[in-house]
Amino acid sequence: MLRGLTTVRFHAEDLSAAKQWYTELLGIEPYFERPGYAEFRIGDYQHELGLLDSAYAPTLGARGDSPSAPSGAVVYWHVDDVRATLDRLLLLGATTSEPVREFGEGFVGASVVDPFGNILGIMENRHYLEILSGHGS
Repeated sequence: MLRGLTTVRFHAEDLSAAKQWYTELLGIEPYFERPGYAEFRIGDYQHELGLLDSAYAPTLGARGDSPSAPSGAVVYWHVDDVRATLDRLLLLGATTSEPVREFGEGFVGASVVDPFGNILGIMENRHYLEILSGHGS
């Protein structure tokens, strides 16, 4: 049974630059590191965001004929303000993958491609807020 988001892993050809970029974005240092890997604990439920040196994952996140194309799943993270978050991501060097759009009442999302080729989704999600307030079902 799927019980919720636990870890998201992104690949980066320049792990040092990826760690620096995500440290700036998140405002925290990785809580766990080993050669070729760094992991952050973020958000209200301390979800894990792992960064793996691409050299350790040659067959993961295959990009077809274009090694510079974005790869991986789009994982949406709840944010309080999609537009402000998108602006910050773009300021930090991300590029728009999916512009801000409404998915339905209480759901607004967008996605970017980070400087390392990963797709990062952001969303205002009313269900997330309901769970936080104790009113989720």
